[in-house]
Amino acid sequence: MAAIANTVIPLPILTLFLLCFTLANSIDFHYPAVFNFGDSNSDTGGLTAGLGFLLDPPNGQMYFKPPSGRFCDGRLIIDLLSNFLTDNLQTHYAAALSFPLFVLKHLYLHFYFLYIPWFQHSSMDAMDLPFLNAYLDSIGSPNFRKGCNFATAGSTILPATATSVSPFSFGVQVSQFLRFKARVLELHAKSKKVDKFLPKEEYFGKALYTFDIGQNDLAGAFYSKSFDQILASIPTILLEFETGIKRLYDQGARNFWVHNTGPLGCLPQNVARFGTDPSKLDELGCVAPHNQAARLFNLQLHALCKKLQGQYLEANVTYIDVFTIKYNLIANYSRYGFEQPIMVCCGYGGPPLNYDSHISCGQTKILNGTSVTAKGCPDSTEYINWDGIHYTEAANQYVSSQILTGKYADPPFSDEMPFLLPLKF
Repeated sequence: MAAIANTVIPLPILTLFLLCFTLANSIDFHYPAVFNFGDSNSDTGGLTAGLGFLLDPPNGQMYFKPPSGRFCDGRLIIDLLSNFLTDNLQTHYAAALSFPLFVLKHLYLHFYFLYIPWFQHSSMDAMDLPFLNAYLDSIGSPNFRKGCNFATAGSTILPATATSVSPFSFGVQVSQFLRFKARVLELHAKSKKVDKFLPKEEYFGKALYTFDIGQNDLAGAFYSKSFDQILASIPTILLEFETGIKRLYDQGARNFWVHNTGPLGCLPQNVARFGTDPSKLDELGCVAPHNQAARLFNLQLHALCKKLQGQYLEANVTYIDVFTIKYNLIANYSRYGFEQPIMVCCGYGGPPLNYDSHISCGQTKILNGTSVTAKGCPDSTEYINWDGIHYTEAANQYVSSQILTGKYADPPFSDEMPFLLPLKF
């Protein structure tokens, strides 16, 4: 940090920071806490803690340096958004995301990755605003004052089975939240010393409840079901999701933020397994049936969100079209400064996918009698996909910036979220 502190910031970089800093000061944040439910797209360490395993480097290299329990080279969308969605946020995060990625991308990333960590180090501790801690990770003095993350990689909306990657399905995550809330209230009643580490009682009713789950229900089904069977299962999946939302509403949750599922057919894992027949690929090289299933799932999820908004008049239900943002990014990757729309950054096998399902990012294994390692690429900011399933931090930053425009939300951002209005892209 000392080396960065003694560095002279180039004038263009300083100008960029000051411009963003001005925008950040006009943003109003008012959610006291965020409670997140989901899968690996928003898991900040839940599965690794819950099942007791470690991710290998270079996971985490772009931001956390050592692996942080995130299946990514750095921060996830929830990391970037949760800091916006809570009040009293330090302004440098708003600065980092209030300037469009596709304008002078390399100048932007130079500023974002080199100088933002220095500003964070100087103010994060003083503000006492940690990243959203995983519920299952009890090591390292976790702080849940600003919320809690119940998401775990591999989780599904439907109840887990014996072959599931994660036993922590959506219903289990909701039950964990209910226990978390009850325990927090119990501890508050015993001592005020916990105020610094746990959310206040009134936070639960004012908090934002975020959801990014359903991808594994669809993607996993393609291994054992026909396309028609998958489509027929969508109402059952969403009924389970609706049940979980109702349980949270009955416990006082009022602000719901729902991400739809992304373009599954564009994930290298699915292209490698289901894209061997060229007739099944679309113009981007993505597996068409997977994306069609995702679109149909999203249509019904959108309808459910509208139903919930009409049913729960005291609630605010916001639907976020992440699919369109991600698909647009892949379709126009060069416009946004990326060089590889589908090929994996941290993988094995070389072009065109650099993906092998037998070896995960950072692992060394014996394949066909030879010791091989799934290594990271030289510059992950040039790649959209990190490990075959998950996006890079650079791609997550782009997705977050587009979410914050409000253009992909239903209903559009209004007075409930005034901090988003000054952001112009």
